[in-house]
Amino acid sequence: MSYTLYFAPDNASLIVRILLNEIGAEYSCVLVDRKQNGQKSQSYLSLNPNGLIPVLETPDGAIFETGAILLWLADRHKTGFPDVASPLRASALKWLFFLSNTVHPTLRMLFYPDKYAPLETASVIQSSMQNHLLAHLAILNQELSDRDWFCADAPSALDMYLCTLIRWMQLYPIAGTDWFSLDQFPNLHRLAKTLERRRSVLDAAQSEGLGACVFSNPTYATPPIGSAT
Repeated sequence: MSYTLYFAPDNASLIVRILLNEIGAEYSCVLVDRKQNGQKSQSYLSLNPNGLIPVLETPDGAIFETGAILLWLADRHKTGFPDVASPLRASALKWLFFLSNTVHPTLRMLFYPDKYAPLETASVIQSSMQNHLLAHLAILNQELSDRDWFCADAPSALDMYLCTLIRWMQLYPIAGTDWFSLDQFPNLHRLAKTLERRRSVLDAAQSEGLGACVFSNPTYATPPIGSAT
């Protein structure tokens, strides 16, 4: 079974790429050039009418929404997330939806406040979103506790999703990240350092020009093709 991942470097497609690598799935990539507003082209909108990245083309059709792609892949390949018979499934689902429905949208509002309210209120929105994110991360830090991973004894889509969001909090908005320090959340910091050593992440980092410490001490992407913004 092979897939096509529509991606832009250091976008949410990174999370899907890491899971595909972890699974060992066969896939190819198609660049969505954000510099040329490729995510708003008619051809891309035919795959995702919301004009957001990523899209994964599968034998069952094109899938968009990061959380949906991750869950579909994990269920199809029976790895990367607790299966429906696992007692861990319920807990994993609530945290996956917390990331996709709460944390990720809050981060988008921090990055793009003008998309949600008048420009003159941007600083107020950003300050509010920062406070919300700190509260969300405190909950996640406590939930992880001293475990290596969120789900049992193996990395899952949860870890990949969360660590990518943590990466962006340390980089964006450019010159506006002094509100956040990963050191505030020692359990999440440990998770970030552990996950970034896995081959699935190292391969994704090489493909997208993300540097060595992808999650724990990130640098801006220098991709071989395309642009992160």
